[in-house]
Order: sequence, then C-alpha cells, then structure tokens
Amino acid sequence: MPEHSYLAAVRESYDTVASDYFARVKAPSELDPLSRGMLDVFAEMVRTAGLGPVADLGCGPGKVTAHLAERHVPAFGMDLSPVMIELARTAHPGLPFGVGSMTALPIADDSLGGILAYYSTHHTPPALLPVVFGEFHRTLAPGACLMLAGHVGADQHLRPTQAYGGHPVCYESYLLPPDRIAELLKQAGLVLTARLVEEPAEGAQRTFATLLARKPERP
Repeated sequence: MPEHSYLAAVRESYDTVASDYFARVKAPSELDPLSRGMLDVFAEMVRTAGLGPVADLGCGPGKVTAHLAERHVPAFGMDLSPVMIELARTAHPGLPFGVGSMTALPIADDSLGGILAYYSTHHTPPALLPVVFGEFHRTLAPGACLMLAGHVGADQHLRPTQAYGGHPVCYESYLLPPDRIAELLKQAGLVLTARLVEEPAEGAQRTFATLLARKPERP
C-alpha cells in the first residue's frame, strides 16, 4: 500500500526532535489528576475485559506504554519514528515496540483488547481520519475499548517550524472540535461511551479532549 504523503514529514520531524521530546515530555505520573485518572480508567477497563493486548499507537519513547504495563495491562507500543522506537526500547527493554503507521496497522483483525491513541492523531489530515479510525475498528476485538486523547480546537490548521528545544519540524497539526472527532468515530463503527474536555489552564491556550469508545459486540 502506498504511504500517505504527510507521514514522511511526521517521521522526519519526530526523528529530529526525539531526544529533546524524551527529556521534555512528562511521564504519566507527572500529569494533572484528570489526565492520570483517565489513563487509569482505561487501564482498568481493558485489564478487566481481558480481550487481548493493548496497542499504544504513536507511543513515542514509550512512557505511556510503560505506565499501562505497570498497571498490569499487556501493552505494546508502535510509532512512525524509528528513533522514537529506539529510545523506547532502550528505556523499557522489557516491553515490545515496533515501527508502524496508524493508516495501515500490521495487526490482525479483531485481535486487540484495546487501543490507546494518546496525543498521536492530530497530525493526520482530517480527510484521512476515517482511514485511521477504520484501522482502529478493524483491529479491535468486539467489545474492546479505544481511548483517544489530544489537542482539539475550532478547525485550526497549524504549521509550526520549530518544536521541542528549537529543532526544525515540517509536520502539520489539525485541531478539530470534539464533536467532529466523535462523529468520525461513530462513522467508523465505534460507539462513544465517554468524553472529557479540559479547558486551557491559566496562561495556556490549548484545549484537550479525551474520548472513550468501544467496538460493538457481534450479534
């Protein structure tokens, strides 16, 4: 399958910033109580359901993957950036990590007990989100859960030139309204079960949303 053109920019950018990203991005234990709580809710849901392994898609250096594993979730990480995956393997040698794209997951149908997409879908052009969400639906087991968290906005299209310590980047970001994301998940065949929208903290500009959804059981 041909690679979508935006993926090369995302891969190159995160390969470039990987070391500073690892140093600057907080571990889950350092996040605010709501963010930590939603991760722990997701971990309990997938652990209790016991439907299979959990894929942390866009895992970066594996900090959130390790957080899930510490909560006895059978988790593995996947990222588009080979440099990020090398950092993840070095930092967490007991966990499985691999390079891959959310647009064409190298994962069997109906095999995942859960998917975590944690601040990892906002670089996807909106027209291609149905492809990504379709892959989520394809690979989740019936009854399994998805947690999608990230930046949201009023159809903002951002083109930063630097990130994470001033390194040059060439990716783009798309901040969609939570209702739009929820509708796209529904169109992909997933059932929304909860959403949390966090308003910007004092001095900040970004709004964050967390959506929980599940793949319906077969009749």
